[in-house]
Amino acid sequence: MFVRNLLIAALCLAFTGTAVAQTNLATPPVVKIATAGTSSLLTGSNGMTLYTEDTDTNGKSVCNGACAQNWPPLTAAADATPAGDFTIITRDDGTLQWAYKGKPMYFWKGDKQPGDTTGDGVAGRWHVARP
Repeated sequence: MFVRNLLIAALCLAFTGTAVAQTNLATPPVVKIATAGTSSLLTGSNGMTLYTEDTDTNGKSVCNGACAQNWPPLTAAADATPAGDFTIITRDDGTLQWAYKGKPMYFWKGDKQPGDTTGDGVAGRWHVARP
């Protein structure tokens, strides 16, 4: 009985270690990793889903003006510090925006509550940001 319980405890620790390793991504304080079904996605600290846009080039946002009203950028404070794959870009209006692996990140005005992903696939070029 003791050996069986010890084996079960060891297996639990092994699986716990694996789960921690999978979510141990260096993120800035304004970004969280959430799980939706069997996949992970990036959210703002408010729990709202983050998105990337296909036509953004590495380190450059093309979503300005009316586009940014529909897809508000995940802004960065002037004293924000990049972390791992998270960098900071300067937008056309001079504000700072977070990017993941060079892709600027945005919220979608159509999402109403944390966990919504209604912006995924919009116009065939907006996608949920995934770690």
